[in-house]
Amino acid sequence: MDKETLLTTVQDKLKAQFGGGFISSEMVSDFPVFVLNRDIICDAVRFLYDDADLSFQFLTTLAGTHYPDNKGHELGVMYQLHSLRNNYRIRLKVFVNINEPNVPSITPVFLGANWMERQEFDFFGINFTGHPNLKRILNMDEMTYHPMRKEFPLEDGTREDKDDKMFGR
Repeated sequence: MDKETLLTTVQDKLKAQFGGGFISSEMVSDFPVFVLNRDIICDAVRFLYDDADLSFQFLTTLAGTHYPDNKGHELGVMYQLHSLRNNYRIRLKVFVNINEPNVPSITPVFLGANWMERQEFDFFGINFTGHPNLKRILNMDEMTYHPMRKEFPLEDGTREDKDDKMFGR
């Protein structure tokens, strides 16, 4: 199946199964991408996993994103699924308000999502509801912020030991 047909097939199946939970689809750099409502993400992943024709049974990537200018949808989670049997790859995305960063955990479908979700909680503050052990995985427990959000400066402006001439600034 070519990528355009895959896009249409998955889109039709998701729309038929989840109706209003399906938001949009598009082809991005030759990659089918589907935006879903956060409330259905675990059910959608389970549906794609169990579908006999598609068989998306491998989670390759789970990544958080921060779009501070996208009001009401500042935080996002991207899931990349692979069908090893068919050699298909797709991306699912959900977006949430930064003040309500709750996304259902997909650990009931993919146990390997456990550490990936912990990492995105640690770095972006995305709360994966239903996660069996959601706590920081790389940063110190005492940290009160999430360092991959774009609201934090990349450098410490108080440092005096850096010479910006060396960095072309």
